[in-house]
Amino acid sequence: MKRVLIASPVRQKPNILAEFLTCLAQLETAGLAVEYAFIDDNDVLSDQLQAFAAAKPQTTILRGMENSHYYQCNEQTHFWQDDIIWKVARYKDIFIQMARDREFDYLFLVDSDLALHPKTITHLVSLGKDIVAEVYWTRWEKDLIPLPQVWLGGQYRLHALQTGEELSPEETAQRQNNFLRMLQCPGIYKVGGLGACTLISAAALRAGVSFRKIYNLDLIGEDRHFCVRAAALGFELYADTCYPPYHMYRESELSGLSQHKELYDYAQQRPSPRLMLAMLVRNEADRYLEKVLTHATRYVHEAVILDDASTDHTIAVCRRCLASLPHKIVVNDEPGFHNEVALRKQLWDLAVETKPDWILILDADEVFEDKIVDVMPHLLRSPHFDAYYFRLYDMWTEKQYREDEYWQAHKYYRPFLVRYKPGYNYVWQETAQHCGRFPISIASLRGATCQVRLQHWGWVRPADRLEKYYRYQKLDPQAHYGVREQYLSILDPKPRLLFWQEEE
Repeated sequence: MKRVLIASPVRQKPNILAEFLTCLAQLETAGLAVEYAFIDDNDVLSDQLQAFAAAKPQTTILRGMENSHYYQCNEQTHFWQDDIIWKVARYKDIFIQMARDREFDYLFLVDSDLALHPKTITHLVSLGKDIVAEVYWTRWEKDLIPLPQVWLGGQYRLHALQTGEELSPEETAQRQNNFLRMLQCPGIYKVGGLGACTLISAAALRAGVSFRKIYNLDLIGEDRHFCVRAAALGFELYADTCYPPYHMYRESELSGLSQHKELYDYAQQRPSPRLMLAMLVRNEADRYLEKVLTHATRYVHEAVILDDASTDHTIAVCRRCLASLPHKIVVNDEPGFHNEVALRKQLWDLAVETKPDWILILDADEVFEDKIVDVMPHLLRSPHFDAYYFRLYDMWTEKQYREDEYWQAHKYYRPFLVRYKPGYNYVWQETAQHCGRFPISIASLRGATCQVRLQHWGWVRPADRLEKYYRYQKLDPQAHYGVREQYLSILDPKPRLLFWQEEE
C-alpha cells in the first residue's frame, strides 16, 4: 500500500475549519495508508483539530511557535505580509522533512480552507505524477472573475509565452482565454506553477524540493519558490481538473458549498453516465475497423453500427469486436453515401432510440490517443458541458501527419462527443456531402475543447488516397460541397509531413 501524509498548516476560522476537516475525514483512501499532520497556528489551540485526532489516531499535531504579523482576511481579499509567507513556507518544509524522514510515498499539502471531493487523494495518486495539484477556482478579489490557483509562468502569468516573444494585448487575452478554457475541461495539464492542494512524490521529496526562499528570485509567495526549485531539479508540474475542491475563501462563500457538493456529486449517488458509440461503415473489414473498434471498447458502454451495404465481411468484424458490449448493427440494402446527410440522420436516429446519456460519433478510420480511456469518464461526468470538441490529425504515414495549405484539420476543434438531450431541437445541414456528423444545432450547446487528440488513418495507404480522390470526383465533380484544390491535392506526390509527437 502507498503511504500518504496529508498535511496542513492551520490558522482558520472555526466554521471554515469544520468543513475542511469533515471533507478530510470523508476522503476515500482505498489502497492507501493515510496519516495526517497539522501545525496548529491559531492563537488558541484548536479543539476541532484535537477532535479530529481523537477520531483519526494516525494524526500528528504540532504547535505553531513562530510570531508574525496578524493574518488579515475579509470579504474583499486576503492580506499576506512577507513574514507570514515565509512562516508558512517553514511550516510546509517541516512537513516535507517529516514525510522524508518517515519514508512516505507521497506528501499531500492542502490549505485548510478547501473542501475536497472524496476521490481527491486516490485520484491524484493514481496519476503517477511527481508533483500534481488539483485545481480550484477563486475570486481573488470579490469583484473579479474566478481564476485558478495554477499558472504558466512568472508571478501569475496565465498565457503561453515563448522566450523573446512579444504579444499584443489582444493576443495575450486570447492565449489567456485558451488556458482558462483548457482548465475548465476535465483532464491533466502541464503548468508552470501551482499550490495549495498539491501531491508530492517521494522522489521529489528526496531530490530536495522545498518552500524556502530562493534569495535571488523576485517572486512573491512560497509556492512560486517551490515551483521554480522543483523545475530546476528536473520535475514537471501538473494540474488536474477532474475533482475541483471548493475554496472557502470568504465566510460568505460557505453558503455555496452545498451546491458545489451537489454539482460534483460528493455523495457519489448519481449513476455513471452511459456512452453510446455510433459509427457509419462500408467495406471497412480490411482497413482500420478492427483497430478502431477494439480501442473504443475500452471506454464506451454500447454501440450502434450502420452498415451502408458493405460487400465484404465488415459486419463480421463488427460483431467480433463488439461482442463484449451491448450493440446493434443495421444493414442498408443499397449504398447511400451519395446522399451523406440521409445516412448521418439515420445513424443519429438509431443512436438516440435507446436515449443514451452521451453519443460519440467516430468514423471507421479514427482512433483517439490512449489517454482517452482515463479521461473519458471525467468528461462524461462533468456538469458544465454538453459537447466536447477535439483535434483530428490526418495521418499520411504511420508516424507522420499532413500539414499544408489545404490540410490543417488538426489546428481546429470539431465536435465528436455530445450529450443527448431529449426534446432538444436537432437541426441538420442539408447537404449531400460534408454535412457534418452531428446536427448543426449542437453549436448552441455548452461546449469545451479537449486536448486528447485523434488520428485519422484513412489517408495512410496510397490505395486509400487514390480511392478517395476518385470518390470525390464522382460524388462532387463541381466541388459544390468541398474545395476543388484540396480534392486535387490528395494525390500530391510530395506533401508536407510532420512527425507525430507523443504528449504528456
